[in-house]
Amino acid sequence: MPNLPKEQIDLYNRDGFIAPIDIYSREEAAELRQQLEGLEASHPESVTGRNRNNVHYVTTLFDKIAHNPDILDAVESLIGKGILVGGTTLFIKEPEQRGFISWHQDGRYIGLEPENWVTAWLALSDVTTENGCMYMWPGSHLEGAREHLDTYDEENLLTRGQTVQNVPENETIPIALKAGQLSLHQPWVVHGSGHNSSKSRRIGFAIQSYIGTNADSVYGKIFV
Repeated sequence: MPNLPKEQIDLYNRDGFIAPIDIYSREEAAELRQQLEGLEASHPESVTGRNRNNVHYVTTLFDKIAHNPDILDAVESLIGKGILVGGTTLFIKEPEQRGFISWHQDGRYIGLEPENWVTAWLALSDVTTENGCMYMWPGSHLEGAREHLDTYDEENLLTRGQTVQNVPENETIPIALKAGQLSLHQPWVVHGSGHNSSKSRRIGFAIQSYIGTNADSVYGKIFV
């Protein structure tokens, strides 16, 4: 796949995200899902609970996805050459699961500077409004960091239920994806996702995030 065309880069800069980007065919995506569900059956501890974080460290399946050259080409269009995988998360919403992800900004908590990084989100199942797709607030990244309220809602899948208040939900856009498609979003764009009210799994793999080699963590450092 060639690097992203200027029109898509312009949309990313304007809205804070772009989607969908075709990466895998439906047949390839089905094979990846089959491999995941095989791992869940044979080695459930490797891809469940906390082990869904940085799952690319322990499975060749997700390491291969994170280093897919078509994804890297698209990312290169946004952050340039010299790309590192900063972290990954396997996001699965089971059928009729009440869990949701509140409105938030990735950049508010990850703490990387300069902001030369992007989150990639690959669908391994069809992702719809019914089964809990992400919603993005276009242009919300242009104002930088926003205050988040810690709600500790039991159904909120974020650690502290951290939530941006007063999001104009009528302005948000659903990011529906077919299995094998990718979305890319900017660190400060406000986004979230709802419940899975369907009878099928919603499976996504987030590279959170691809970072430039010049990006450095600014949290947890001691200055003397």
